[in-house]
Amino acid sequence: MANVSELPLSARLFLKAYPWRRIDPVPWSPLSRPLAESRVAIVSTAGLALPDQEPFDNDVRGGDCSFREIPSDATTRALIDSHRSASYDHSGVQADPNLAFPIDRIRELAAEGAIGSVNHRHFSLMGSITAPGRLTTRSAKAVADALAADGVDAVLLVPI
Repeated sequence: MANVSELPLSARLFLKAYPWRRIDPVPWSPLSRPLAESRVAIVSTAGLALPDQEPFDNDVRGGDCSFREIPSDATTRALIDSHRSASYDHSGVQADPNLAFPIDRIRELAAEGAIGSVNHRHFSLMGSITAPGRLTTRSAKAVADALAADGVDAVLLVPI
């Protein structure tokens, strides 16, 4: 993660003027069962997509609030980085997509018995959304509803 002082002047000025939102109380829920018995899914804001999926649209004003469903058997090397932000170095995620979508690590945890199981699908959204209204009212709700329908007990959130 970059230090704010390392960002270009335009990014620093944007961050200083941005009307940050607060959510109070922060929505969360304690685990209802031990992690070793829980179904786990990943939700990443790395803007990753599979080759047969539409990439995220970097021209949408305020940010592309859509999401991509990533099947559990997807390989990390197949994931395409279409994140809109130039304010972070993409080379780490391009070298090892597990940094932004740690599906291989989740599979290892399931194999070791540290988690109960890996959900059959995961979700990728775009980070750097400067107009998050549609994200919170539409996409986040749709993703949460899908995860609840799948019986997911815990979600690993990977903000980028």
